Amino acid sequence: MSVVAGIDVGGDKKGCHLVVLQGTSILCSINSRKPEDFVQVCAEHGVMAVGVDAPCQWRTGNGARLAEKELAQARISSFSTPTWELALSNTANFYGWMFNGERVYQALSSTYPLLMGRAYTGGRISFETFPYAITCALLGRDAASAKLKSTQRRQLLEGLGIDTKMLKSIDAVDAALCALTAQYVLTGEARTYGDALGGYIWVPVAKSL
Repeated sequence: MSVVAGIDVGGDKKGCHLVVLQGTSILCSINSRKPEDFVQVCAEHGVMAVGVDAPCQWRTGNGARLAEKELAQARISSFSTPTWELALSNTANFYGWMFNGERVYQALSSTYPLLMGRAYTGGRISFETFPYAITCALLGRDAASAKLKSTQRRQLLEGLGIDTKMLKSIDAVDAALCALTAQYVLTGEARTYGDALGGYIWVPVAKSL
């Protein structure tokens, strides 16, 4: 059974969370501000796919990324990714976590290159995913609640037989959801939003979308 991983990307203060998953067993759950740590841990565990909760591409031009447009059409709200220049000009560092995501993808790129097609064809990969969209897919859009995410997402994992004792925060829970989605990607049971230009967002095959 393939070993997979998920990364929840946070700001400079909180750092990022990595969860390594094999079947229903959580093998590792760590927090770090150094993306290189995640690459090392993934390599040590023989991870095949890494789901990352952060934009894999910056917006180009004035329009939103197609992935975000398609999520909105499915009534799934998401962060609007700015252009790199607009993010950099934000003096409040609101987009700092997106720059951290950029660094995570860069660190992963040599060992876990970004999946650029609509299907997994083999090898080690990384990809963008989104815990709220994952929850919508697995529980149903009307049932998923951002307000109840702390309990709802943990219960979702436990309902699938995953022991969540090692997950000490909602960030770790979200990382586990990203890892869970990697299992769906590897088995061909995930769908994409978006295109190659703006980047794909991967989620499990939905039950009610």
